[in-house]
Amino acid sequence: MRSIIIFNLMIILINTITIFSQTKDYLFEGEKHFKNIKMLTNDGENAEAYFSFDGKKLVYQATFDSMECDQIFTMNIDGTDRQLVSTGKGRTTCSYYYPDGKKILYASTHLSDPKCPPPPDRSKGYVWKLYETFDIFLKDGSELKQLTDTPGYDAEATISPKGDKIVFTSLRNGDPEIYTMNLDGSGQTRLTFEKGYDGGPFFSPDGSKIVFRASRPATDEEMADYADLVENGYVRPTALEIFVMDSDGKNMKQITHLGKASFAPFFHPGGKKIIFSSNYQGDNPRDFNLFMINIDGTGLERITFNPSFDGFPMFSPDGKYFVFGSNRFNKKETDTNIFIAEWVE
Repeated sequence: MRSIIIFNLMIILINTITIFSQTKDYLFEGEKHFKNIKMLTNDGENAEAYFSFDGKKLVYQATFDSMECDQIFTMNIDGTDRQLVSTGKGRTTCSYYYPDGKKILYASTHLSDPKCPPPPDRSKGYVWKLYETFDIFLKDGSELKQLTDTPGYDAEATISPKGDKIVFTSLRNGDPEIYTMNLDGSGQTRLTFEKGYDGGPFFSPDGSKIVFRASRPATDEEMADYADLVENGYVRPTALEIFVMDSDGKNMKQITHLGKASFAPFFHPGGKKIIFSSNYQGDNPRDFNLFMINIDGTGLERITFNPSFDGFPMFSPDGKYFVFGSNRFNKKETDTNIFIAEWVE
């Protein structure tokens, strides 16, 4: 009985600490860069929400209700008027608005099979599956145009703020590398050639640089593990760092050296800093928070203090708003929701 009482007192203490570490409006203590934060979705798995060029809309991927895998949706920045824009078939990922605010870019497997592809093989540990049936599409009203058709994974596409280029990740040459192409899919050009996964690229505000996440296996054991996984379309994301390069692939530089899973980088509107998600602090590999760092690798600052997951950050084009995905204050443990806040510099 005494052990039960002590256990219950510990639970009360933990809950009390948690309550006092949270402030109103979905914030945690220390999150000084957010103001007037709002939850835009309230159920299911919602992620990778990105602003339209005029900052009035968001496009994102979601799975909820009876859906078996992600589809692409749009909504207003206040969470209203949710609309399905993908076909409802296959699996989709990584959507982005075109500059005109009407056309949408995203990756999908629906041409290969209208059913969801099988989930990753977890016997290999925690891995990401780079489905070889992913291709990149342009949604223009009722028309859907295929932009990539090479064998292997094509996805993770975003568009330069200059409105002239698409950057994306492809496995077409046997290693996940970063490529660019024109807005109509022409002129596909490879930018990276290092052994390791290169992905999740975004342009800087002036379009002159690209930030991305990458793995760089160093030992023979790491190289063998990486080669085996990639051959079967997998990547182990437990050791990713943030890199920056010029928009033509030159002057590549590693920005972080944290030794954990750092991903989802995005440029600060000033172009001199990068915000990203990482689990490098703490012992729980699922505890991801947002951090910001200068493009020269100095000045690392923690932005969020959520004990679960924060990721997929993006600033609005005018820098006034900030959107991200989070497990904070969710109804179910598996829920991930989209939040928007005013950014406090």
